[in-house]
Amino acid sequence: FEKDVDKALDLADTLTEKSERAVRRAGLDYWHLVDVRVYDDLGDFYAKNTVAQQRLFSTKAPRSYCDVSYDDGCYLFFGRETKGLPEPFLEAHYDDCVRIPIREEARSLNLSNSVAIGVFEALRQLNFPHLRDYGKMKV
Repeated sequence: FEKDVDKALDLADTLTEKSERAVRRAGLDYWHLVDVRVYDDLGDFYAKNTVAQQRLFSTKAPRSYCDVSYDDGCYLFFGRETKGLPEPFLEAHYDDCVRIPIREEARSLNLSNSVAIGVFEALRQLNFPHLRDYGKMKV
């Protein structure tokens, strides 16, 4: 799960095979900027959060991630690289499912690449809040 990408990373234990140590290692030098929250499962997540909008990323989804809106506070769901999100979860939230276009012969994209694509599309639509919009070569 992703929400408030400038602040929090929500993880359901049933959807991640990563230990806390491995997840923290992936954050490298910006980990101190992230609030990690771990839930027992999807039920626990929904019991503790109010979800006004969500996007479920899946290779099985009916429409492109570019064809939907992302409001402030939208939760982005990504499944395991090997299995994706659970089929019943996708079916229960059909209208929230989106896919990243890939080659027909490819099974799926790398999870970290998929997360980066989804998160940055959401941030782009929100005009990149809380992100620096210039580099050292600013005019």
